[in-house]
Amino acid sequence: MEIRLLRAFVVLADCLHYGQAASRLCLTQPALTKQIRVLEDRLGVPLFVRGRHGVALTGFGADFLGEARELLGRADALDLRARHMAKGEAGRLAIGFGLSSLQLAPQCIATFRRHHPDVEISLEDMSSAEQVERLLDGRLQLGFVRLPVPATLASLPLRSDRLVLAVGDGVDPLRPLTVLRLVRQRGPGLAAEVDRLLDHWSGQGFVPSAIHEAGDIQTLLALAAAGIGAAPVPESAMHILPPGVRIVQPEAEIGWQVGLAWRPQAGSPLRDRFIALLR
Repeated sequence: MEIRLLRAFVVLADCLHYGQAASRLCLTQPALTKQIRVLEDRLGVPLFVRGRHGVALTGFGADFLGEARELLGRADALDLRARHMAKGEAGRLAIGFGLSSLQLAPQCIATFRRHHPDVEISLEDMSSAEQVERLLDGRLQLGFVRLPVPATLASLPLRSDRLVLAVGDGVDPLRPLTVLRLVRQRGPGLAAEVDRLLDHWSGQGFVPSAIHEAGDIQTLLALAAAGIGAAPVPESAMHILPPGVRIVQPEAEIGWQVGLAWRPQAGSPLRDRFIALLR
């Protein structure tokens, strides 16, 4: 069913006069007559009957008018949404973030949503390695990741982060201690930085008394608050420290860059607008 034929039918049904309807549609009267005949032929039933002073809807035409108006309304709404999407003003974005962007990513998204309230955004917590995989296969449009990224991805550096120790108020981080670390599968990038810290300590002749692992950073911080040990965490996670936990700078300066990553080959006006805002 062609939208232009339905539109011709609805306008003629509103005017009940071929001349007036043709003028509203910017058509000649013969062109409008032809469009109505084509629609009637496709439906197999007349929509109008001609009278001395114009036309009138048939019974079927009157019943069909509501359906035609509804379909045109949906078509017009789709057309408007498509125009907004083409301008990067509407649509959907799938965005990933990790431990180093626990605060940064939601802040950036909140700013973007204030400018573009019609955009639907899904935000999922995952490691940088998993974000890179999903960016490459198209399941994510954007990722707040640990830099650098593979050459097939583009990136925008946003901030620096570094490794710090979260310890309970009564814990002396200078004595042999228990290390509380995130399981490697949950954050392989962070695990590599913790390995660097442990290697540095080993070179200084210090070996932790024990190493315990947990599946999320909140559990690590709770264990640290209980005085069980010290948890190497990103400094950017300071805003979620529970009561009774303080941050200590380790001797070794271990840092990295956090940035926004995307696959440039997968063009998207909406994604590009988000990138432009962060620039």
